[in-house]
Amino acid sequence: MLTATSGRGHVVRRPTKPAVGTMLANLRRGNEHLILERQDEERVGDWYIQVWFRPNNTYQLEYRDGVPAEHYRTLTVSQEKVLHALLGWMLDKPGWREGFMWDGIGHMFAPPVPGDEDEPNA
Repeated sequence: MLTATSGRGHVVRRPTKPAVGTMLANLRRGNEHLILERQDEERVGDWYIQVWFRPNNTYQLEYRDGVPAEHYRTLTVSQEKVLHALLGWMLDKPGWREGFMWDGIGHMFAPPVPGDEDEPNA
């Protein structure tokens, strides 16, 4: 099942294209993000796309394909491009990632490696 959640905690189950468009258009201070999440018993892990409306009027778009190593981020000023990506992801359309330069940020979510911590000085 697909859910859309706003920064204010408003949840829409099985969102429509117009609902996602409205939620994106309503991003502002106090309601800075929107998450579309796919919850499927056949898919293990976290499957989502999210957008953050940043204070400098840019959109930070991220998606995760199941595991932390498959987490990517991009920035844009185009609300239209963000909407195209959100709807493409939501509908499983090929090519929804095109038009962006994606950075892999999975390393930011990887669990710490045992023994890799800084040792305190005696």
